[in-house]
Amino acid sequence: MLFSRGAGYGLLCYLFIINFTLFYTKYFTGKYGCCTLPLQKLKLQVTKQKYIALILILGSLTALGPFSIDMYLPGFTAIATDLHTTVNKVSLSLSSYFIGISAGQLLYGPLLDRFGRKKPLYIGLVVYILASLGCALTTNIDAFILLRFVQAVGSCAATVASMAMVRDLFPAKDTPKVFSLLMLVVGLSPMLAPTIGGYVIAAFGWHIIFIILMVMGIGILLASRFGLPHTRNADPTISLKPKPIITNFLNVFTQPQFYTYALSGGVAFSGLFTYVAGSPLLFMDIFKVSGELYGWIFAFMSVSFIGSSQLNSVLLRKYKSEQLVYFGLALQCVISIIFLVAAINNLLGLYSTIVMLFLYLGCLGLTNPNTAGLSLAPFSKNAGSASALLGALQLGLGAMASVLVGILVKDSMVPMVAIMAGSTVTALLILLIGRRNIKELAENTDGDSVVMH
Repeated sequence: MLFSRGAGYGLLCYLFIINFTLFYTKYFTGKYGCCTLPLQKLKLQVTKQKYIALILILGSLTALGPFSIDMYLPGFTAIATDLHTTVNKVSLSLSSYFIGISAGQLLYGPLLDRFGRKKPLYIGLVVYILASLGCALTTNIDAFILLRFVQAVGSCAATVASMAMVRDLFPAKDTPKVFSLLMLVVGLSPMLAPTIGGYVIAAFGWHIIFIILMVMGIGILLASRFGLPHTRNADPTISLKPKPIITNFLNVFTQPQFYTYALSGGVAFSGLFTYVAGSPLLFMDIFKVSGELYGWIFAFMSVSFIGSSQLNSVLLRKYKSEQLVYFGLALQCVISIIFLVAAINNLLGLYSTIVMLFLYLGCLGLTNPNTAGLSLAPFSKNAGSASALLGALQLGLGAMASVLVGILVKDSMVPMVAIMAGSTVTALLILLIGRRNIKELAENTDGDSVVMH
């Protein structure tokens, strides 16, 4: 019964992603008005239907990681009860997942270049499927935390491979539309996944969430196997020895523009991970809301991040990226300090807390696309390594913040808000100091660069 219910809900989630992406893909591709679309890098001609199918599969690959993070969040209390532990200990499974996807960013970059796109993708998805099944069946919290790490390493293959395949498949003039579409799916998942998860957990228990994720992984594996073209041959000249890989990453990191904006953006963005890790404790343990209501609150918060990200595209018509980064971080500092003072003095109830978090996340949506774009702007030949390192920094810093949340947040929101405020002030200081070392700023003219995780 558990597997049949999980398969049903997994297929529904997968079909929703497919249909939602289909709707927007038709919108984006409708303007072509011709029967074939060029994939210039592979010198192929494909029909509009195949083009849409390709976008659907890439969108599904992109959405797998966010769904895996957000869907089980309403089940923290139920997992703690079932595994005879505390909610704080359960939150470490989220930290282990962040660590896994952080490490996976660095792992799959060289593997995808060395062995081609598909083989590492298949292996990663199989690992993800088996780890999801293990999470559903485990009865031990330590095993659950470890399996979440393994699950993250597997899911990371889907995200990294989808980005690499976009670069392989689509001409430069089309990649902004494709990445915008994929990011729309990523932004949608935190709105849907906790809400769906809350109702599923209330009806069938938390185990079913991981059966759903397993079925989604199987569907995406089959779609990738039969629907994605071969985009890159294996390259035996690429070394997998640690020394050249580390040297390449060091060359990227020591570029002043990269470390200034990657570190300031990553430290600021760790506030989002702090919120994600602390929100189940905050809303369900401290404010005693139900899992279903928590899902709706989480979805509402996502509107702030997504909305400000879209506002960023409008503001870039008038302002430069570095101006928006400075303004966003300064505003985020003011909001987080007010938030912290109010929390220390017990001035916040449920609704006022939601308002403060909404404003805080809005600032992150404004700064993140710009810090990511400015970090990657100096790189052309080694943009892949720069992207992998940027993602690893963001997720690694986020993992550290989420670990602190699991240790410190118990019966008060103050530690969570203090971490958010501290990370924001630190990010602003890194920006102010690092900008002095940038002799000439390389800019990304399209303003759409983002790192997907």
